[in-house]
Amino acid sequence: MTQGVKVWTKARGFRGMVFSGIVASALVVAVASGSARAVPPRPWSLPMQGFRLVERVSGPINYYKLMPGPPQLIRSRYEPGFKTAVVGYDAKDWQERATRLRWRWRAIELPRGGDECKDGKGDSAAVVYVSWKRGLRYYTLKYVWSAVGQRGAVCDKKRNPFLAQDTVILESGGPANEWKSVDLDLRAEYRKHFEGGRADAEVPDFFGVGLMSDGDQTQSVSSADFAEFSLD
Repeated sequence: MTQGVKVWTKARGFRGMVFSGIVASALVVAVASGSARAVPPRPWSLPMQGFRLVERVSGPINYYKLMPGPPQLIRSRYEPGFKTAVVGYDAKDWQERATRLRWRWRAIELPRGGDECKDGKGDSAAVVYVSWKRGLRYYTLKYVWSAVGQRGAVCDKKRNPFLAQDTVILESGGPANEWKSVDLDLRAEYRKHFEGGRADAEVPDFFGVGLMSDGDQTQSVSSADFAEFSLD
């Protein structure tokens, strides 16, 4: 694996309830500084070096690399035979205040036939996990850059007492190496997916952001760049 970064891992749909809880908890342990931090300015740019590999839920190879830029970015390159890995950013400074998340990403190499809505094909060139937490339950939206999946599709829905998760295909196919920008209304996204669109539904504390590329199901190379994350 290359020197680098990482946060969540796929393990067949986020490895289910237990895996998701472990990853979320590990993210706090891995990233938390242990000291009080000042209220961040608005908007808050997430430093790319702040994304950390969560070792307890990652394979032995770290295939994420911090690139100097500009822009400074995280480059992922999954290769067949690797165990999936993730890098994450603990956003607890913004737990109650986060309303928007923005980032830029680009696919470099698409996993062969990757389609997150088909069994056995669920690999992504790029994944951004966005997570909230209420009590013991995690709410996660998995935004992906697919190889051949249908743009706009929502699938692989999971609901149990400890985890609610949807996969959303934001981008699909090429061209490669072309930057795309994403601007999410976090509260609207949460309500749309987990509260039936109710505008008055309470939104739990924002938890963090995770990044991943994987190709373990299709046994193919998968690579992407991630940059310019900011919270409002």
